[in-house]
Amino acid sequence: MIISNDRELTDQVLAVMRRTSDPRLREILETLVRHLHEFVREVTLTEDEFRAATALVARLGQLTTATHNEVVLMAGSLGIAPLVVLLNNGAGGARNSASMLGPFWRRHSPRTGNGGSLLRSPTPGPRFLFTGHVVDRRGQPVAGADVDIWHSSTTGLYENQDPEQAEMNLRGLFTTDDAGTFQFTSVKPAGYPIPTDGYVVGELLRAQGRHCFRPAHVHLMVYKPGYKTLISQIYMPDDPHIEDDVQFGVRRELIADLVRHDEPAPAHPEWDTPWYSVEHTVYLDAGEATLPLAPIK
Repeated sequence: MIISNDRELTDQVLAVMRRTSDPRLREILETLVRHLHEFVREVTLTEDEFRAATALVARLGQLTTATHNEVVLMAGSLGIAPLVVLLNNGAGGARNSASMLGPFWRRHSPRTGNGGSLLRSPTPGPRFLFTGHVVDRRGQPVAGADVDIWHSSTTGLYENQDPEQAEMNLRGLFTTDDAGTFQFTSVKPAGYPIPTDGYVVGELLRAQGRHCFRPAHVHLMVYKPGYKTLISQIYMPDDPHIEDDVQFGVRRELIADLVRHDEPAPAHPEWDTPWYSVEHTVYLDAGEATLPLAPIK
């Protein structure tokens, strides 16, 4: 395999990729090599730039720990993660409920009864009532589905980032009732900056003059055999960054109908006012129910 020029190099590499026995892996590797080689040609990548790029890729892995996934953050910051979601779940519309997993999902959230609280430790913030409905593509309720919920505190931190919060604070696992409904109480989610100090993603954002904020949202994952597992994020419309999410995750159909209440909550007279409520419907597709690999422990 003696190479004469850059085009011959690409041809030789592609010839090796074509030996891959698995058809889908072969397709991915061939396409990856073609696009990577053309990218290097198009920008005329220098040797110094190549070395710097490989060092950054290595740092993404080195910075990923049991509580922080730098690779997932970078995928969102480049718009790759939301693109994968759109390509695999339709191009949009009111019934596309899918969104990104994000870097903070954990396995084994506490099983919680419908209407129960996500608060595992004292957590300041306006009280919040979320009522969700899970239906299939015909609009029929899906009973007995597991719904995993997680969101950040009003300080902008998930509990694994914050020693002041109890283990599994603001996380819970619910089951839909016969009407396909689940409900929980919590504090109203707040927007937050993604981690940037000392991280590769932070260097990217600073180089581009971009902010590092995500708009307030609730994560949910719906799992039931016979349906494709739904991963979603439901956004609060009053967040100042609803139009410029650093992770490109906001779509019209994922914005909640948020209601502010200035009168006492009938079922929770101990709550201060104002309190907030959301009622939202998500749609499941028929398919295989699988759980993703958790980005953190």
